[in-house]
Amino acid sequence: MKKLLLLLGLFLPIGLKAQALRIAVAANAQFVMEELRNAFQKKTGITVESIVNSSGKLTTQIQQGAPYDVFLSADMAYPTTLHEQGLTTAAPVVYAYGSLVLWTLGEFPLSTDLKGLLNGNIRHVAIANPATAPYGEAAVSLLKYTKLLEKVQPKIVYGESIAQVNQYVLTGSAEVGFTAKSVVIDPSLKGKGHWIDLPAKGYSPIAQGVVILKRTSQLKAAEQFTAFLGSPAARRILQQFGYRTTKS
Repeated sequence: MKKLLLLLGLFLPIGLKAQALRIAVAANAQFVMEELRNAFQKKTGITVESIVNSSGKLTTQIQQGAPYDVFLSADMAYPTTLHEQGLTTAAPVVYAYGSLVLWTLGEFPLSTDLKGLLNGNIRHVAIANPATAPYGEAAVSLLKYTKLLEKVQPKIVYGESIAQVNQYVLTGSAEVGFTAKSVVIDPSLKGKGHWIDLPAKGYSPIAQGVVILKRTSQLKAAEQFTAFLGSPAARRILQQFGYRTTKS
């Protein structure tokens, strides 16, 4: 028995050190997070596990006690809410600014004024749920700004997140989709369809926030990751995926 307890005492610290840092990631950052994770793990040796969903769904999970350590939101509102509820170690910090694009795998004409969406051959337009996904909220805002929401509304199919919007486009369930620029310039999607940048004046800047959650058991590792997000190496990765690291 003493030998067994000794062995447990020897291996328990190793097991704790090997525990992955659990990061809840808004779906728009799914692909860039893979690069950030690889760079961070290489630099620190800390293993990272990503949990991807819409910002709203992840916020609900956190409020219900999900065991995440860090939350990368697609906006500032959701992490601010968590901070106000006493669930974070500090107020959220902006780590990047995202951009909205219109994407299709077909030969449909895309235009920044969005009038191409009225094309009769476009029967389905995919948008992330604006109630839980900031990029969906931005898409609806842009449609309102161009005074096309009512005309396009019958064609809209909502995804739970940007990730589901991407699946709708990739599978042909939607001819066109509003998604994040970080998605369409990922190397894995190179050459798949075409896309256009959408004018930022039609929607509020998509400031993306990061917070450390109070329930984390890995505060030091979480702090290392959030510090890494502000490093030159992380900024280069974010910029490669179409994010801006400054507001203008």
